[in-house]
Amino acid sequence: MLRFLDMQNGAQKIQPFSGRLVGFVRVEVGGRQFDLPVQAVTFEKDGVGSAGGFFVHDGQLGILVDEGAGPPEVQAQIEKATAQAVRHLSQKYLN
Repeated sequence: MLRFLDMQNGAQKIQPFSGRLVGFVRVEVGGRQFDLPVQAVTFEKDGVGSAGGFFVHDGQLGILVDEGAGPPEVQAQIEKATAQAVRHLSQKYLN
């Protein structure tokens, strides 16, 4: 199970986990390219907020999606997480 600990600049800081690799999203910020792994994991349902999102863990970047979600919801999670990743990377490399 995965629990989100806190948010900082739109990035989730998380405990270690393992997920099923779904694919990659390429993000370009300031002339740099970042290939973010998209991993499907099972989320503990607490009824608060939406599952998934961009994360930073031990210097690694990635995107988590809810393994139990349908394709439209997964697509929405990836789009939201990609926007979070762009914000995070822009603050880090453009400021």
